[in-house]
Amino acid sequence: MTFRSHHDLSGTIARLFVHPIKSCAAVEVREALLTGTGLEWDRAFMVVDAQGVFLTQREHARMALVRPRIGAHALTLDAPGMPSLALSLGEVAGTATVSVWGDAMPAQDMGAPAAHWFSEFLGQPCRLVRFDPTHRRLSSPRWTAGIDALNQFSDGFPLLVTSQASMDGLNERLRAQARAPVGVERFRPNVVIDGVDDHDEDRIDTLYIGGDQGEGGDQGGEEDGAANEVHLQLVKPCARCPIPDIDPATAESTPAVGDTLRRYRQDRRLDGAITFGMNAIVLQGAGRVLRVGQPIAADLRFD
Repeated sequence: MTFRSHHDLSGTIARLFVHPIKSCAAVEVREALLTGTGLEWDRAFMVVDAQGVFLTQREHARMALVRPRIGAHALTLDAPGMPSLALSLGEVAGTATVSVWGDAMPAQDMGAPAAHWFSEFLGQPCRLVRFDPTHRRLSSPRWTAGIDALNQFSDGFPLLVTSQASMDGLNERLRAQARAPVGVERFRPNVVIDGVDDHDEDRIDTLYIGGDQGEGGDQGGEEDGAANEVHLQLVKPCARCPIPDIDPATAESTPAVGDTLRRYRQDRRLDGAITFGMNAIVLQGAGRVLRVGQPIAADLRFD
């Protein structure tokens, strides 16, 4: 028996992405620890202006060129024309109050070298901060049905899930317009699933992810393996800003992606906003490792 074969959908995890610094480049990984706030290190850091307000690619497309790397003891920053900078993960320089979409919260300041590095690269005074692990930042209860879903510096939810088929569908439409295909990195997902139809993720309630051979052995033993599963609830469509128009390799912006999405991705659930991917919360499995190739299953809802 395959993993949860009685469900409407089955497939696998195709790709995993961690975004250590909000709005900077993604790090593609083969595996990642799942925590209650999402993938480990995802949106754990953020760049803020002199008033403590978060900065993003929406106004600063060059942030896409900042390539963070998380090591055992350091966060390393690289960007075109900038010296590599290593920041100790065990040290902070002080505290700060910062805001994300008007939501004020405490944070840990990463010090003068990081502030100078980002100020030089972005051409304005700014600082790098780290999420304060003692702070409880909750996702909107309107979408979580009252479940306390924690997140760090994400826009509002712990995880973003999309599918390879959804990307394939978008790229088919771009090719039909004689435009180049784009990568899923533009949409900044954490989990990309495969083996489903395009935008099936829109209609998933709970996404079940099975343990691999290192977590529970034989995939066929559903009862024995249930405790090893990860359960993610897909709670809110992800409304799209202009960031998918930005090429993460060059930081150049063209309207092709957004214009194409407007032709077929107006979502009645968000009053006609353009959506792509689903925000998700962790129901079960914090502390387990997600790996590329793990099986997934889900039922579709039609409401």
